[in-house]
Amino acid sequence: MTKKFALIVAGGSGSRMNSSIPKQFMELAGKPVLIHTFEAFLRFDPAIEFVLVLPENEMESWNELCEKHTFHIEYKVAKGGKTRFESVKNGLELLPDSGIVFIHDGVRPLVSEQTLQNCLHTAITKGNALPVVPVSESVRYIDKDKNQSLDRSKYFLVQTPQTFQLREIKMAYQQPFSTLFTDDASVLENTGRKISTVEGNRENIKITFQEDLQFAEALIDNKM
Repeated sequence: MTKKFALIVAGGSGSRMNSSIPKQFMELAGKPVLIHTFEAFLRFDPAIEFVLVLPENEMESWNELCEKHTFHIEYKVAKGGKTRFESVKNGLELLPDSGIVFIHDGVRPLVSEQTLQNCLHTAITKGNALPVVPVSESVRYIDKDKNQSLDRSKYFLVQTPQTFQLREIKMAYQQPFSTLFTDDASVLENTGRKISTVEGNRENIKITFQEDLQFAEALIDNKM
């Protein structure tokens, strides 16, 4: 049986929400966003193993929230870096060289079990999986003198968890950092590997603004 790991990156702040509370700690339907994220993976596979990447100065607050919400599961903690690249690399160092790793944003609490299954199956068979959803609105390219409509059928929004064979992604993260690395898939792609996409779920939003939190709450309420 393939060993599965979830590397949850939770290094965000609440600045775009005009809040002093990091967005991963904000309350969503009675619990911090980050706990919802953990629970999404636990519903998918109760035996999955976790690594949480968290800024060092937020670890005490996270421990207090776990006590408050009686959230006690086993996981390893890696210190967040100055960049997401460094944070993910720190987390990968705590994982073995074999198995499948889901690298996921801590503020995407509504990833579906179907998306996780899609990612797992494709990562096992093709080496990696990138969940995407089609762009549903019109798209324009605007740059200096250019202003033109684009064919939206060729564009997709990228989600997480970006999912990989551990050996391959750990080797990819041995590269020097580049500003061209926009996500984990781009790090692997730079080694020459082809990226495989799978269907994501539209509810799997990244909570960035206050309205995202309200939307996520409405989605959760609708499921209850």
